[in-house]
Amino acid sequence: MEPATWWEILLGGLAALLVVLWFRPGIKAALERSRTAKKDWPAALIPLALVVVFVLLLIQLVRN
Repeated sequence: MEPATWWEILLGGLAALLVVLWFRPGIKAALERSRTAKKDWPAALIPLALVVVFVLLLIQLVRN
């Protein structure tokens, strides 16, 4: 496979720049919503802890 020519590299860089500029308003709005959102860590940590305990239980059952 031959290396990319200068115009292909330039076109790829331009496409990446356009994608960043296109998604920028949505990213900015999402960051603003996350700053103002209610912090509800127990809703995420309790199920995660239950999964960890369940996996540890399964490991212990397989070992014995």
